Amino acid sequence: MWQPIRKFLNDIHLYAGLTCGLIVIAVCLSGTIYVYNTEIRETADSERYFVESVGERKSLDELKTQVEGELKGVVVSVNVFQSEDRTVQFGVKTPETEKPNTYFVNPYSGEILANNIEKTGTEEFMGYMFSLHRWLLLDKIEEPILESKTNMELGRFINGVATLLFLLGVITGLFIWFPQKVKNWKQGLKIKWSGNWKRINHDLHNTLAFYSILALFIMAVTGPFWSYQWYKEGWQKTWDIYQAPAQNGNQSMGTAEKPAEVLPLEMPAFSLDGVLALGNSRLNYNGNLRITLPNKPGENISISKSRTGFFAKAGADQLTVEPGNLEVKEAKLFSDLTVRQQIGRSVKSLHTGEIFGQFTKFLWFVACLIATSLPITGTLIWWNKHKKKKHAKAKKSALPKAELA
Repeated sequence: MWQPIRKFLNDIHLYAGLTCGLIVIAVCLSGTIYVYNTEIRETADSERYFVESVGERKSLDELKTQVEGELKGVVVSVNVFQSEDRTVQFGVKTPETEKPNTYFVNPYSGEILANNIEKTGTEEFMGYMFSLHRWLLLDKIEEPILESKTNMELGRFINGVATLLFLLGVITGLFIWFPQKVKNWKQGLKIKWSGNWKRINHDLHNTLAFYSILALFIMAVTGPFWSYQWYKEGWQKTWDIYQAPAQNGNQSMGTAEKPAEVLPLEMPAFSLDGVLALGNSRLNYNGNLRITLPNKPGENISISKSRTGFFAKAGADQLTVEPGNLEVKEAKLFSDLTVRQQIGRSVKSLHTGEIFGQFTKFLWFVACLIATSLPITGTLIWWNKHKKKKHAKAKKSALPKAELA
């Protein structure tokens, strides 16, 4: 009974792998590099991320006043990092820009070191890696390939199909890995380096895939989240984090209620240093903190903090703060969510390997390397079997001729 089922699963595994092989190589290779996106950027462009801790550190309020005066703009967000040798990142909105730009500021001198407007070579390279991983570089093509879809949508669709086929290959591969005889199961856990290259290639495919099976499954099952809306909604409903799109209930029969006249309010004054102290006091652990400032009167301050460290657990905590008195109006702690909701909201960190800090990022890096190699080793296994069958068939057809002679 198991033999025909095994053959059926093997056929699915084979043709799924052959169909998506080239795309998987491109996506996984770029993903391998992008696992360490942050580290690569900070190492190559260290002058915008790191400073020497010399002298007395300026307060955030002093830095904000200095940045706004120099750029003739308004600070809308601030990123403060745990380490003392890190720059402070200010999001600044100017009259000339539609969206805020990020400026890297030396917290000891107040000097603006760089901004995100001028792209460095590293940023451009990592941008290409992200484009390859997400849209297969089709977004870089100006002329539309199809009339019904943008090039970005087309790349996203093809990527999603390949990822689903890879997921199918991972699931079927797990069943195929189990040996037909239980006594031989240990052979699937090691590589026989003394064998010929065909045996080594076979063992590399089977053994490495088995050891990385959990990471490969998680990467594959989260990948389509960014390719298909139906998959995204399905993920959210599965993990109890789905929120239906807001409906405009004020419109009826094509008319809308006229909003009541609101008197203008003044923006309350507050201290950025006070907001920082509040955030670190209420969220008392090592981590990086982001402050989003109100754009207009009546809005609140938003504080988001994420943990740092080798085993740092993903999932930011958020505080909503009243600007007038710096009182916390709402606290959304990641730990207060159910396990299902924590998994659902961790889809990005699960996909990139940041779920448990640098520890899982390294595991995902190795798994991505293995995933890149699987289409190659798998194709070689198929090719060797194909040649062997072709050779045996030719030898069998030649036997009658030999007998007649």
